[in-house]
Formats: sequence, C-alpha cells, structure tokens
Amino acid sequence: MATHTQPARWRATMSQSAMLQPIAVGPEEAARASGHTRSGIYEAIASGELVSFKSGKRRLIMVTQLQAWLNRMAKEGAR
Repeated sequence: MATHTQPARWRATMSQSAMLQPIAVGPEEAARASGHTRSGIYEAIASGELVSFKSGKRRLIMVTQLQAWLNRMAKEGAR
C-alpha cells in the first residue's frame, strides 16, 4: 500500500505561506482584528483618522496604519 505524501518542496511552500501575515487588510478584516464595527472603520476612514487606499475596486488599510490608529485611540482613551 503506497502512502501519498506531498513532496518536501510543497510542504515548505505551504508552511511558508501559512506563516505570512498580511500587510494590508480590507475594512471588514480590520474591524474583526480591532474589535470595532465595520461602520466604525469606515467612519474613521471618512474622517481621516484612519488612512486607507484603493487597489482596483478594493479599499485596503495597511496593518501598520491600523495599529497606529488603535494606539492613538488607546492613548486618547487613557486620559
């Protein structure tokens, strides 16, 4: 009975891709990651508090921008 295993190069590629973290996310994922509502994310974008950009038809937020926005909100909330 032959066992079906993936070639080592496939395993390495799959494990590398599983470890990649996104550098930009959509508003829905930003909301999930931050605990905010989707509309709250869009409001922050509209007010200029949260920087985003368009890539084709998609609106994206750099994860670093999301983290910076959350840090600013935490500092303001701590006052």
